[in-house]
Amino acid sequence: MFSFFISSYLFIIVSLSLIAFSACSKDEEKTTPSSTQDSESSESSGDGTQQYNAGKAVDLGLSVKWADMNVGASKPEDYGDYFAWGETKPKTTYNWSTYKWCEGSDDTMTKYCTNSSRGTVDDKTVLELSDDAARANWGGSWRMPTYAELNELKTKCTFTWTTQNGVEGVLVTGPNGNRIFLPATGVCYDGFYDVGFHGRYWSSKLHTGSSECACFIRFDFDYGTDRGVYYNMDFETRDGGRSVRPVTE
Repeated sequence: MFSFFISSYLFIIVSLSLIAFSACSKDEEKTTPSSTQDSESSESSGDGTQQYNAGKAVDLGLSVKWADMNVGASKPEDYGDYFAWGETKPKTTYNWSTYKWCEGSDDTMTKYCTNSSRGTVDDKTVLELSDDAARANWGGSWRMPTYAELNELKTKCTFTWTTQNGVEGVLVTGPNGNRIFLPATGVCYDGFYDVGFHGRYWSSKLHTGSSECACFIRFDFDYGTDRGVYYNMDFETRDGGRSVRPVTE
């Protein structure tokens, strides 16, 4: 009888251990961005950063080729990941207290600063490749677009608001007729804002007049027209999470 109780006790302990192990495994799966990263075909960048699958280069008839999807995406309609300017990894909360290149506020910049009232001046106005989310995650010759390249996209292409596979965004048609889709990803701080209505895509350029800001292209659903779109170059604070659409030569 005693041996029966011992065997039953051991059976219960082993069963509980297996259940706990299974629960931990499921929790780990939930934190893995399986929809944006393929572990079989991703590879290390050499500095410990895990690279996502790179997109395809699309020739729009411009000075550079544009990727067909965002960093962190697995297809053109995916939002992908959000990055603070100059950071190469996504995170949960985007604000000055979590921003890499400051000491907790917008007037304590430690890198990319041209104004002493905003931090330590180094006069760096363009992201180094080590701080480029496209290069860090996709590798190869991929990088974030310059201000001039984003402005070229704005001035030489046609922007049309559309829905692609249920996702709101803009269809960008180049001078040669080729197209890319930019989903309206909104922005991220302590949560997501304006998703489905606005798009904000970083350039690699600091806003030199306001070192706490960086330049990007924006597009918005224009309520004043029949599914029209407003798009322009703009700048906002570096700490917010925004999308990255890579380019390559």
